[in-house]
Amino acid sequence: MNPHPAKPSVTIIGGGIIGLCSAYYLLKQGYQPALIDQGNLLDNCSSGNAGMIVPSHFVPLAAPGMISQGIKWMFDSKSPFYVKPSLNPALFSWGIKFWKHANAQHVANSAVPLRDLHLLSKQLYDDLEKEPGLDFGLEKKGILMLYKTQATGQEEIHLASEAQKLGLDVAVLNAQQVQDLEPDTELNVLGAVHYRCDGHLYPNALVQQLITYLQRNDVKLITHCKVTGFELDKGEIKAIKTEKGHFVSDLTVMTGGAWLPELAKMAKLNIPLMPGKGYSFMVDPQQKKIHHPALLLEARVAVTPMNGQVRFGGTMEIAPINKQINQKRVQGIVDAIPQYYKDHQVVMPQIDKIWYGFRPCSPDGLPYIGYSQHLKNLIIAGGHGMMGLSLAPATGKLVAELATGRETAVPLHAFNPNRFQ
Repeated sequence: MNPHPAKPSVTIIGGGIIGLCSAYYLLKQGYQPALIDQGNLLDNCSSGNAGMIVPSHFVPLAAPGMISQGIKWMFDSKSPFYVKPSLNPALFSWGIKFWKHANAQHVANSAVPLRDLHLLSKQLYDDLEKEPGLDFGLEKKGILMLYKTQATGQEEIHLASEAQKLGLDVAVLNAQQVQDLEPDTELNVLGAVHYRCDGHLYPNALVQQLITYLQRNDVKLITHCKVTGFELDKGEIKAIKTEKGHFVSDLTVMTGGAWLPELAKMAKLNIPLMPGKGYSFMVDPQQKKIHHPALLLEARVAVTPMNGQVRFGGTMEIAPINKQINQKRVQGIVDAIPQYYKDHQVVMPQIDKIWYGFRPCSPDGLPYIGYSQHLKNLIIAGGHGMMGLSLAPATGKLVAELATGRETAVPLHAFNPNRFQ
């Protein structure tokens, strides 16, 4: 008798940061997963994002005020949040669910689960940083929530009070205290909330290094391989159909980012999700160095120093997946920068220097993590919205714990993937 029976075989669909972290933690548990991706692993949403680790984001996207604000912004082509009017039934259904969850009770119910998931991820990033071959520029300077108006300041200070009740390390700063933290650039703000619990990293390096790590450890990475369907029988996935043939495994992990609903539909499941398109570009800061990552609150623009440059990013355009670059949206980011950093007159980037990606947004602003109730050998891990990079290690670890059948590091009830079935 073999005293060490082989682990069940696992296939991960989707090679974004959630898929890569799932492969990493499954490997740590003794599995030898295979990973299928329709691209080349380097063109996924996480490579171009703001690189922020955000326990500060304990309020889901579906929050009070987002409906009315979204309606105001819909008429402004440069606005940071935009729901593109469409007759698309999926968008209509998503919008109704979003509306139902945009209330104070949902925010209150979500705060602790989101906080715990973020703090688990933050702890795991500390561990990942110590892994040989992983050096992705992790810094723990926190994130500055910069505001220019009294009304935004009052909202953010109230939120900071809630964060402190949740045990997060937060400080409210006046204009001079913020300026003292940024001595090399002139700020034009009323104040800021400094989430010292937050951090940031260089996502391009993290993605590339995880791929290299998995390759070195003989994880099979199958790229440019589109899933075309599933063989289903007796409540199980028997095979994954792809353009490169059929893949058979004991367990399937479905990530897939913004393509998750399409994958789910092939498996006769309903996972409501809409792509939230965002843009980013890199700028050489020259002498006017920015030291701390920041969110420009009124403009909803993210600012992250990384790899000797600064990445500016933003906008949330809820619409079907498309390859068009809306330069008015990018112009909105460019125009916002000097309103907060007086000496950063950023020019409009050339079109080939503009990155865009699709954040997978669930209608209640919470990710999907757990087993499918209809297919017993399927784990779903997706719908992280703007928080994919921040929550990836925690999600990967939870996927590995679900695979082994052990108790998960945090409760998963709030993230039940069957909640809209």
